[in-house]
Amino acid sequence: MSRQRLCALEDLADGGARGFHIEAAGRRPRRIFVIRRGESVYAYRDACPHMGVPLPWGPDAYLTQDARFVRCASHGALFRIESGECVSGPCKGERLRPERALVLDGDVWLKS
Repeated sequence: MSRQRLCALEDLADGGARGFHIEAAGRRPRRIFVIRRGESVYAYRDACPHMGVPLPWGPDAYLTQDARFVRCASHGALFRIESGECVSGPCKGERLRPERALVLDGDVWLKS
């Protein structure tokens, strides 16, 4: 299993989110985003399960104003941060596709 460094944990605001464009040899490029909650991170593919469109309305704008949910700017769907489950909107009951991320020695890593 390999891993790719995304950023320093301190570069990701606590309660915030940040998008990344991932390129790996032999794999299709993909867009993901990471949300920080204290020392924990949650990572998902940047695609609404309803139509596959990117989620943010602007750069790194993945969360609702109160930062309680991930929000799809195109459809208004709301997703739980911890599980990716859609709780409101046209894809209710579906989930964001998780990515495997971890914090190690103060850095955020994507496992592949």
